[in-house]
Amino acid sequence: MYLKNECKLEGKKVYLIGSSAMRDELQAVGIQQTGVGEDHISGKQMDWANVDLNPEVKAVVVGFDEHFSYSKLNRALQYLVQQPGCLFVGTNRDTRLPLEGGKAVPGTGCLLQAVETAAQRQAQTVGKPNRYMFDCVASQFGVDPGRCLMVGDRLDTDIMLGSNCGLKTLLTLTGVSTVEDAEAHQKSGCAERQGMVPDYYVESIADLLPALQG
Repeated sequence: MYLKNECKLEGKKVYLIGSSAMRDELQAVGIQQTGVGEDHISGKQMDWANVDLNPEVKAVVVGFDEHFSYSKLNRALQYLVQQPGCLFVGTNRDTRLPLEGGKAVPGTGCLLQAVETAAQRQAQTVGKPNRYMFDCVASQFGVDPGRCLMVGDRLDTDIMLGSNCGLKTLLTLTGVSTVEDAEAHQKSGCAERQGMVPDYYVESIADLLPALQG
């Protein structure tokens, strides 16, 4: 919706560092893409600064991409520096995705920061903690912020989103952030960090079930 309504890209094309699911979402709102899947550059194209670029591309969009590579990083850079007016949009800045057993994998934020560093440009991030997503939902369904509780496991994305939107917030301790992290923000004296202090916290989202079933 951001690319369609704010960037006016309906009927136009973007260079997508992302998944096939994201490609389908773009196509559903009339936005074409190039870039999904592996980016193979032949030996004849090893002149990295002069790779083939699609002149129809109006934006570089970065999401989660298991095929992320130097080739894609370079191509994104070339679009951003060579195509006049090329927009730069990221889905989110989560740097790690926690898994069971204390394991983790790199998140989209790692890919986005790589492109930002190469292009020396900062992307417009549409996902948390940007309030755009909540505003879309609230306007479509008539949501009252005063009756909302933002539940999440990250202080810098989930809880900050809730604060940005004037929602009550609840931190679950099954992900990245801890009570100690929240307390450090609370005691910091920094206004921005106060936005990462939740109103409530629970060990697990399962702790909410009795109240929901009550």
